[in-house]
Amino acid sequence: MKTMQHTYITTGKKSLEQTAHTKQRDFENNLLDLQNNMMSFALTLTTNREDARDLTQETTLKVLDNKEKYYENVNFKGWVFTIMHNIFVNNYRRMVRSQTIIDQTDNLYHLNMPQNSGFDSPEGAYTVAEITRTLNSFAPEYKEPFQMHVQGFKYEEIAEQLGLPIGTVKSRIFFARKRLQESLKDYKFIDRK
Repeated sequence: MKTMQHTYITTGKKSLEQTAHTKQRDFENNLLDLQNNMMSFALTLTTNREDARDLTQETTLKVLDNKEKYYENVNFKGWVFTIMHNIFVNNYRRMVRSQTIIDQTDNLYHLNMPQNSGFDSPEGAYTVAEITRTLNSFAPEYKEPFQMHVQGFKYEEIAEQLGLPIGTVKSRIFFARKRLQESLKDYKFIDRK
């Protein structure tokens, strides 16, 4: 009788070990299957392929380190993507903190220095001149609503001041914006790689 009971316990132990091993393998396979989705999601967060690869790798390691915290009735993909999003946000916050300058001088010397806005540089001035020239080439019915919109007027205020329907104001601003983008497409930032 003792031998039968002992055999049952041993068999139960082996079955538990096999179940744990199967769960481990399934977990790792699910994670491997998600790698392409993780990379796509990382690209949407970082907009940079190298940063996306780093984020995917960091997320994979974090998921493997925390596999005991995963419960089977939880959406695996959602759980992994939440981890990735949290890593991204934490890294972003860490980067912002590291770039924040705290002026500890007695007279706040660093804070009182003039800041370079980019408009004083020849490149910045050329860009502003180009935008102004392009805007001045617009017909008045497009230029005036667009400039008012850029100055901060609301659609309703523009429509009232120009005596136009609000739909006309919105479409003219839209077309002016599109034309400006098309005219200045050479200045557009194309790829960050």
